[in-house]
Amino acid sequence: MPHKNCSLKGVKLARVSTVAFFIDTQLHAQIKETIASGAEVSVIASEPALNRPIDGCTYFSIDIPRQISLLKDFAALFKLLRLFRKQQFDIVHSTTPKAGLICAVAGKLAGVPIRIHTFTGQPWVTLTGAKRVVAKLADKVIGFLNTACYTDSSSQKEFLVSEKIVSSLKLSVIGQGSLAGVDTQRFNPDLYSVADCSLIKQGLGIPQNALVLLFVGRIVRDKGVVELVDAFNSILVNDSNAYLLFVGPQELTLSELGITTGSMLEQRVKFTGYTDLPEQYMAASDVLCIPSYREGFGTVVIEASAMDLPAVGTNIYGLSDAIVDGETGLLVEPKNIDQLANALLQIINDSDLRKALGQNAQKRANQYFSSELINKQVVQEYVRLLSQEKER
Repeated sequence: MPHKNCSLKGVKLARVSTVAFFIDTQLHAQIKETIASGAEVSVIASEPALNRPIDGCTYFSIDIPRQISLLKDFAALFKLLRLFRKQQFDIVHSTTPKAGLICAVAGKLAGVPIRIHTFTGQPWVTLTGAKRVVAKLADKVIGFLNTACYTDSSSQKEFLVSEKIVSSLKLSVIGQGSLAGVDTQRFNPDLYSVADCSLIKQGLGIPQNALVLLFVGRIVRDKGVVELVDAFNSILVNDSNAYLLFVGPQELTLSELGITTGSMLEQRVKFTGYTDLPEQYMAASDVLCIPSYREGFGTVVIEASAMDLPAVGTNIYGLSDAIVDGETGLLVEPKNIDQLANALLQIINDSDLRKALGQNAQKRANQYFSSELINKQVVQEYVRLLSQEKER
């Protein structure tokens, strides 16, 4: 049911993403909140449908290729432009890089009055040569053509302004950051008993008294997983009771990760593959590890925080907002294996520190990053932009 104060009643709004998976996993609750506020919401993405349909939401399938493909890109632009002109949206709001670029161009050509993009990290940070130039230029076009842009962290905003990607006058952060916050009712350690955690460990072949280091996400080089395995290998020399658990799609082989068949390292590193329930593995773990080269914010950090887990991550924009060094976790320099290993050992060996960091992390997640709070702030931002547009 709509809120009593239907602040978006009658407003036609489109959320555009390159892939429906992003909507399913990141924006589901936010879109429901927007609909509850009275808006007529449409979702546009590549797949034929959402895996998690949203009541009251209209879905349009337009193939938006993730990689550069001039023919497919122009086809997507034409279809999006035609759809925008037909639907007469008041607001179009894009996320993900390719959708952001095509949506910005189509929205401008179609005369959509309020055009928004949320940056969640820059792929070009780790690119070189022509690919970096093109990807960086695409972000500049997004910033230029949209009427408002957002980042999911303050440090990412500072980075984009310093790189002259978007004007500081056009770039904002909603609340304390994050794209859509964390569902603190779902990510709640009280939902998992000691017995539940024991069963989870048993299913993974991890001893009940083992200390579990957890990685959640795509297992790719940019996430710092090779350095994490290397650091963990050095930890095994000093701590024989630790296990490393990878939760997410495995896109690197064991040899690419530096794991030799039959070694102690192979015995102590576990993989689950993709899961819809990362919280169950968080419940059975002790420390989140996120040594990424780049992150927009690091949603997994606040999800783990809500589960009372401290984090060890890299001191890069985005993660430096999600992790408060010395308060909710520890920060190390990217690609620095020695620093990473030392930080992990520090948090492994000091149970009081581990407990204090976890408690602080949970308190901060509940106070600033609940999805209920963030999603209401997004709706308020839509209302503000509409009010500004009426005044022009």
